[in-house]
Amino acid sequence: MPREIRDVVFVDGVRTPFGKAKGQYAETRADDLVIKCIRELLRRNPSLPPERVEEVAIAATTQIGDQGLTIGRTAALLAGLPNTTPGYAIDRMCAGAMTAVTTTASGIAFGAQDVVIAGGVEHMGRHPMGEGVDPNPRIISEKLVDTSALVMGSTAENLHDRYPSITKARTDAFAVASQERAAKAYANDLIQPDLVPIATRSAEHGWGLATTDEPMRPGTTLEDLAKLKTPFRPHGRVTAGNAAGINDGATAALLTSAEAAEELGLKPKMKLVSYAFVGVEPEVMGFGPVPATEKALKTAGLTIDDIQAFEVNEAFAVQVLAFLEHYGIADDDPRVNPYGGAIAYGHPLASSGVRLMVQLAKQFELKPEVRYGLTTMCVGLGMGGTIIWENPNFEGNKA
Repeated sequence: MPREIRDVVFVDGVRTPFGKAKGQYAETRADDLVIKCIRELLRRNPSLPPERVEEVAIAATTQIGDQGLTIGRTAALLAGLPNTTPGYAIDRMCAGAMTAVTTTASGIAFGAQDVVIAGGVEHMGRHPMGEGVDPNPRIISEKLVDTSALVMGSTAENLHDRYPSITKARTDAFAVASQERAAKAYANDLIQPDLVPIATRSAEHGWGLATTDEPMRPGTTLEDLAKLKTPFRPHGRVTAGNAAGINDGATAALLTSAEAAEELGLKPKMKLVSYAFVGVEPEVMGFGPVPATEKALKTAGLTIDDIQAFEVNEAFAVQVLAFLEHYGIADDDPRVNPYGGAIAYGHPLASSGVRLMVQLAKQFELKPEVRYGLTTMCVGLGMGGTIIWENPNFEGNKA
């Protein structure tokens, strides 16, 4: 029998303040971070009965310890959702939360669920990337990929080689701008409303409360960045200053069908238009957002000129600049990451996709003249992911 695909909306999204590895969350459990995000979504949306949540998908790149044990199900139970709510864990490295959103959204579109929660968590201080993994030796011995493909910083240096016009000076300038934009967004109270305060503990210092992003370095200058070492290659171009750090944090988003949102009195912040994941050469994984965006645009019947708001994950500045250069967009285009990005806030791997969505939703709220926006990110081992969203506040809809 024929079936209709239903519209999927992003109702709300929250995140913890992001921390430095071994920083403010050094003695806080990873699952407690995402549990607090789920609880906050329920608190912020009181018209949603908890029993209406039909799925919880939580991503983690390193699914071990307090990030293991099918974290979507355990976090749902610990967050107070009824035991009738199922859940699962998901992994697509950096695009984990993004994949949690697209996978559950597909279920909504198909009619399998009406209301879901999707997000991600990464405690890189407790579980470094690669902990417990055992790569098949054939990957290297049969030269399926270059050895640099397993070191994300090296793949960023490789991307510099592909784009010689993207100099270290350009990446440093982009990094300074990210810090400046983030500081301005904080000063204008654009980030804090979607942050979930987290109680922290320390055997040395006692209890505390995390309310701000720990990695931010306001006041960073080009001169500061010029002094940093290039750890992935002698005389290289990638530094700790023009790349995201090693971070801890969690995110969660509430997605529903358009009909369920109306029934429950929930106001959508974004509508999902299309999405795409692609594979690229693992050695230049930072190129992934380009073909992912091309595929998502084709699916949506749009062109890059239709996109007027961008949230591009800043795993490395060179990766964002390669995306912008491909599409002929200026390095300082105000449509791109206007509130700063991962270089300033941090990139707790599997959680970051929803951070991008939260910031795009803020762009949509403040820019009713914008109809379409996108969230995009590169993914370890050579992938890219893009979601195209429509602004429900678009003033053209009122005509």
